Amino acid sequence: MGATDAYPAADNVRALIEAQARARGDAVFLIAPDDGEEITFSKLRESAREIGARLDALGVRGGAKVAFLLDNGSWTAKLLLGVMASGRVVVPLNTAAGPAHLRHVLAHSDAELVFVAPQHREKLGECAVATVPASETRAPEWPAARGRAQVRAAAPAAHDAALLLYTSGSTGLPKGALLSHAAAVRGGRNAAGGHALGGADRALCVLPLCHINGAMVTAMAPLVSGGSVVMPRRFSASVFWNLIAQYECTWCSLVPTMINYLLDRAELEKFSFGEDARLRNFRFARSASAPLPASVLARWERVFCAPVIETLGLTETAGTVAANPMPPAARKPGSVGRAYGNEIRILGADGNFCGRGAPGEIVIRGGNLLGEYYKDPAATRAAFAGEWFRSGDLGCLDEDGFLFVTGRLKELIIRGGENIAPREIDDELHRHPAVLEAAAVGVAHRDYGQEVAACVVLRGGYAQCEEELKKACAAALGEVKAPKAIYFFDDLPKGPSGKILRRELPQLIAARAGK
Repeated sequence: MGATDAYPAADNVRALIEAQARARGDAVFLIAPDDGEEITFSKLRESAREIGARLDALGVRGGAKVAFLLDNGSWTAKLLLGVMASGRVVVPLNTAAGPAHLRHVLAHSDAELVFVAPQHREKLGECAVATVPASETRAPEWPAARGRAQVRAAAPAAHDAALLLYTSGSTGLPKGALLSHAAAVRGGRNAAGGHALGGADRALCVLPLCHINGAMVTAMAPLVSGGSVVMPRRFSASVFWNLIAQYECTWCSLVPTMINYLLDRAELEKFSFGEDARLRNFRFARSASAPLPASVLARWERVFCAPVIETLGLTETAGTVAANPMPPAARKPGSVGRAYGNEIRILGADGNFCGRGAPGEIVIRGGNLLGEYYKDPAATRAAFAGEWFRSGDLGCLDEDGFLFVTGRLKELIIRGGENIAPREIDDELHRHPAVLEAAAVGVAHRDYGQEVAACVVLRGGYAQCEEELKKACAAALGEVKAPKAIYFFDDLPKGPSGKILRRELPQLIAARAGK
């Protein structure tokens, strides 16, 4: 019997928590290193029931939206899972967002209650939503229920809404992806099954729970598989491997920015990678949320002696839709793997599906898709071609069914009628040892409409090398695709997942060029 055969058949979050509490009881589900708290599956069930009872007493009806603005921690995880299990819809707020973004999300989501940590309270300003002082490490300061009409929320069903998560928004204001209980559970199953996770596996969660990767991959997947998760408050490259060793973690989910940071300080680590017994349980790292250059993947595996499993996941699909096979099966660097728990096709500009190897838009069909963009029927209609969700990503499927993502529809650089996918330029820049981060982008040009430029962050100790990088790109990609200008920055703007916000780069370039 494989690991996936033992996963509970639950179709909603409450049923999943109840099933694992019965099956695993006092087994540890979550460890919070910052305060030493351990949550067993039984304690998770108790906290979910308590959260439900508290919300009942406050008169928060079933299906109502309940938000939180917290860093990662034991109580953040309890609220994420407990609010869903209670029959309400949880709205995780991005702790890195500015006040305007947060005010928009709170107003747009119709949240009736928001749990707020002290360090983030100022961002909300004069908040129209009822706030509950909370902490990542201890129970919220629940308000008195005096004078409130109590309710008794019904147990959630598979089709009921569970999670309202706002996308970072490639243009304009963020959209709220509304996911059902069935989609959330399926998202956890896809991550767990795609990596063959079992009860003995332990994740290190270094991605925020306000992002789909943190919420579904490193919180929901261990709940589905009966494994466990170690959840520090935030990512720190300097303690990453210490946590892996101390808590005997078997895997982690990262984004390429984090992978680069870990590689950049690899020589400072005290571990003998590939030989150190303290890391003997570590099986793999998972990469998602942004493209991972093949050169970076190869360097990780050479330095840290552990495989990187490239995957694809979206907010609108409750996370994982594709994953590379686990070793010893063959993986393909540069590919996000094969479809898992979904169907994936490539849609051409003519509205027909493309054959193997032909480029087009990646479309997805499965039980983990969002039900709608909240209060945005036009965006919902535009996002679907029949039953197929239009990802907005460009790519192709090879003869073995491996998916290669080449860019975003709205990020294509169109130079004199030539379509240029930024990722191939990013990948070439990352081959240079001086480059820590890189992103190509189109900038306005009088003759060609757009010209190729690139923004680069250098590793410590390296000097600017614009001509060297431009010549390397021209030699590998040709003059048309090579950046005509390279701009160096100390950091690049990123979303909550660590993905570089390419749409903001033209403004950075314009400001730099104007100096």
